[in-house]
Amino acid sequence: MLNEQALNERGQHFLKVLIERYIRDGQPVGSRTLAKDAGMELSPATIRNVMADLEDQGLITSPHTSAGRVPTVNGYRLFVDSLISLQPVDRRSIKRLQGELEEKEAPQNLVETASQFLSGLTHMAGVVMIPRHDQIIIRELQFVHLSDMRVLAILVTGQGEVLNRIVETSRLFSRHELEQASRFINDHYSGLELDAIKNRIVREMEEHQQNMDKLMREALAIADKALQEEEEEQDYIVSGQTNLMDFDELAQLDRIKMMFEAFSEKQEILHLLDRCSQAEGVQLFIGEESGYGPLEKCSVVTAPYEMDNTVVGVLGVIGPTRMAYDRVIPIVDITAKMLGAALKSA
Repeated sequence: MLNEQALNERGQHFLKVLIERYIRDGQPVGSRTLAKDAGMELSPATIRNVMADLEDQGLITSPHTSAGRVPTVNGYRLFVDSLISLQPVDRRSIKRLQGELEEKEAPQNLVETASQFLSGLTHMAGVVMIPRHDQIIIRELQFVHLSDMRVLAILVTGQGEVLNRIVETSRLFSRHELEQASRFINDHYSGLELDAIKNRIVREMEEHQQNMDKLMREALAIADKALQEEEEEQDYIVSGQTNLMDFDELAQLDRIKMMFEAFSEKQEILHLLDRCSQAEGVQLFIGEESGYGPLEKCSVVTAPYEMDNTVVGVLGVIGPTRMAYDRVIPIVDITAKMLGAALKSA
């Protein structure tokens, strides 16, 4: 892959100036404009040669309708990896987010606040995964009879959040049996992380089934269904997706329709966000780097957020490849840190 060593200092400077100009006004950049912005006394022929070199290396390209140049995905990638100068988030915005987060307690409300903040400050789409419960500690699990073949499973997390799940059962359970089943689960699994509980239940059902009485096996089966249901309910909150219509490069009807369908269907965007949960710090997908067709003209800037040093979700901004990366990257980074802190203290 091309890196900054493959360009001389002049080439790097011109690429940086061209990208910053294109991000600012969205118009292809001609040699005269580039010379003026670069602040270098060079002949028009020299500047054209530099631009030709950048184009030969796949860093800029010429749209069919213009003599100017625009960055390619490779050009943007080199820019954000090596040439960018990040701008700190202004203190007023940080204080505003902190105040809004302090007013909320429920995780859902905190996530909505973070999503709206990302959208409002960047004027793009702000996306925040609802915290996953895989790494959240389960303090208590209670089973309550609902009807002949249905049981309400009530999960209480270590943070005091209550999660309700309706489980279809294979037979009718009496209240006494459900109390016994609850007691068995809590005696064996209380205080463990949700992910660890699920793994242990599966393992113990396989290894110790012959030594368990029928009620113990059924208790594990009900708990397994309740916990798997929780796993399947991964979701995210998105704010400001209509902001994307303000960018000419995204405003074609077919593209807008594809993007809005992607936001609605959620699965592929969730998969994209989930890929970032194992990484540290801010991650960027520029254009087709996301591997997802509806977002091939977009950039996605993400960061994981944590509770107790454990990643429980990912947030980010989705916008055009022509986004102000120097502003967006710090905004995403600080929002992830502040959301994690707010969830911990909620």
